[in-house]
Amino acid sequence: MTTSRSTDIALKPEGVNTSRRSFLKNMSLAGGGLVVGLPLTACANISLPNASESALQPNALLQITSDNVVNFYLPRSEMGQGIYTGLTTIVAEELDLHPRHINVINAGLHEDFKNLEFEFQVTGGSNSIRTHFLPLRHLAANARLVIRQAAAQQLNLNLADIQTDNGKIIIDGKAVDYGEFVDYANTLPFPEDAPLTDKRKFKYIGKDNPKLDGVAKATGTAQFGIDVDFEGLCGAALKRCPVMGGTVKSFDDADAKVMPGVKSIVKIHNGVAVIADHFYQAKNALPKLKIQWNLPKTLSKFSSDSTATDNGKGLFKTALDNDNATNVFEKGEGLSALQNAHAVISAEYWAPYLAHATMEPMNCTAKLTDNRLELWVGCQSPELAKNLAAYYADVPAENIIIHSTFLGGGFGRRSESDFVAEAAAIAKVSNLPIQLCWSREDDMQNDYYRPASMARFTVGLNKAGLIDSWTVKRAGPQLMPYVIDNLVDGIMPSILPNAFVDWMSKAGYSLYDSLLVDHTSVEGLYEDYDAPNKSSDHVTADPGLPVGAWRSVGHSYSGFFKESMMDEIAALQNQDGVEFRLKHLKNNPKLANVLKVVAKKSAWNKPLPKGHYQGVAVHESFSSFVAQVAEVSVVDNQLFVHKVVCAIDCGLAINPDIVKAQMESGIIDGLSAALYGEITLKNGVIQQSNFHDYPLLRINESPEIDVVIIDSDEAPTGVGEPGLPPIAAAVGNAIFAATGTRLRSLPLKLEG
Repeated sequence: MTTSRSTDIALKPEGVNTSRRSFLKNMSLAGGGLVVGLPLTACANISLPNASESALQPNALLQITSDNVVNFYLPRSEMGQGIYTGLTTIVAEELDLHPRHINVINAGLHEDFKNLEFEFQVTGGSNSIRTHFLPLRHLAANARLVIRQAAAQQLNLNLADIQTDNGKIIIDGKAVDYGEFVDYANTLPFPEDAPLTDKRKFKYIGKDNPKLDGVAKATGTAQFGIDVDFEGLCGAALKRCPVMGGTVKSFDDADAKVMPGVKSIVKIHNGVAVIADHFYQAKNALPKLKIQWNLPKTLSKFSSDSTATDNGKGLFKTALDNDNATNVFEKGEGLSALQNAHAVISAEYWAPYLAHATMEPMNCTAKLTDNRLELWVGCQSPELAKNLAAYYADVPAENIIIHSTFLGGGFGRRSESDFVAEAAAIAKVSNLPIQLCWSREDDMQNDYYRPASMARFTVGLNKAGLIDSWTVKRAGPQLMPYVIDNLVDGIMPSILPNAFVDWMSKAGYSLYDSLLVDHTSVEGLYEDYDAPNKSSDHVTADPGLPVGAWRSVGHSYSGFFKESMMDEIAALQNQDGVEFRLKHLKNNPKLANVLKVVAKKSAWNKPLPKGHYQGVAVHESFSSFVAQVAEVSVVDNQLFVHKVVCAIDCGLAINPDIVKAQMESGIIDGLSAALYGEITLKNGVIQQSNFHDYPLLRINESPEIDVVIIDSDEAPTGVGEPGLPPIAAAVGNAIFAATGTRLRSLPLKLEG
């Protein structure tokens, strides 16, 4: 069927500027034209951030202006994990526009930016791509469809005649920018069911496109929180109690006041701050402060210094021996099945506290003017940051503006906003615009640490040597009480008095100490392998050191515990580590598949260079399946990791190069923890202060890393964290193959 068309394009003049109208008419498309009868007034929701009458803006995430600028408001925080590129690529695919032509803006605060799983605005849990994959595709596909519909109606063409290519409407070989049709598109009902692009026609998803923020970061033009500066901004440094949780009893600032550049000295909830013209002036004045502290009773009595005989494990060992543990999972006959086992194997494993040690230390810039607070900060939870700032600055939450920046590493540390609370409090008391910056020592000694953990396995085998009963008990601190403490302080002040909020925020500690179990405490300890009988228990052991989410959370230690134990069972029966695992993965085909792939890729059981040995580990976390084989050698009790082969099934890889980079990052981060990572305390004081006593893997120590991505048509899963959990066990198992010594404690150390 053909449509009668005039020789010129005639547009209703209301709302269309002369230059764009002339541009369309001068295209001289054969037979084009429709006099549209609808008023071209914008219907943008004025509650949306940066709303404009000349922009198509279906929600707070996407905006296409009449000037043909496509703005994507990045709802998650970019901290090196690649979502700046990944999420933009998803939008670009369905908009039919190259990702580099999209203007990516770090989002502020808005309902549309909430994390769909956590119900508030936060980045974590390796869920950014997974939770946004379909919503962003539908959003962009619907936006492209409404622009096509607008073009079809304005030009009196069938919708099928309107094609797109790289942000342009294509008609009879002519190209017109999307922006030319935005005004009219705003008058149409926004579609809800536009078809999605078939995977076989993807232009950008699944391709190794360069990172969109790479040039800005390489040239130093990307703005991180620590880069913020403006006229009149002062530098601030804070002296905190050497035992975390302590408060100021009294202080003498006479000597600090006369230091160069010092403008003000103020007391806040957790310390004394010096404000100066520049940060280093403030930092240099801190040692001049004389402070008497109120020490927290429990933590100030706890020691885990490496010189102690039990390395601080006594508290956790006692907890494991406690009969009052809470059962968190049971299948079959649970513990009672051990009575009928043909053989029983038991072992205990240990993982210490760990610091995050992000490249960019914590920092926040705060400016308080006329009961209006502006914050410039790179954080994983701007919503929590805003509410905590309201609490500590005593400013209504609606009077706070968050300017989000890039994050120089997060790994869970920046999901906490203690540093934002400090900045807000200092700005309030000093009445000065300040940038609070933590030194590396501040960062190392005032973290929310990865919980120390001890696990005891008791595994029963049947006559065939297969696992009949898998039981495990974990002892250690729990994250949730500390999460509740911060969340209550950050959410409740708007509706309850501060005194009542303080009481509520502390209630979680007693609840989780005796009644409740946060699943992150035991995640990964019992799920992966087949066994007819399973049981998992937990008992809280917590000296009071603040703990938080560390990269891969509970999986960071459970991967080491569970895979070391699995290897130990196989070795005691003289069974091959790969084959023994496969016998117990009948109901976990994806984990079995990555194990087979990594075994083949690493030439498992094939000849190796003299003195080289292999260890294997597998683990499921964040809906992804990872297997790793580490190749090591040991010379005079010194360990060398030569190569790591990694296979991952993460569903559809949006950008394979970023997936590989995240696997490499997780492996290197995990090796740092496996070989060196350890936070110790003496009378509650953190003993590590910088990278000289909390070392990270050096470039000359980094192994060759070979990553295999399993091809998949399924929706994408997490990649920021799953590369870390298997690596410590893979290396530990390789050490056993090389030396016959089973290392059950992290960091992995061979005694001379």
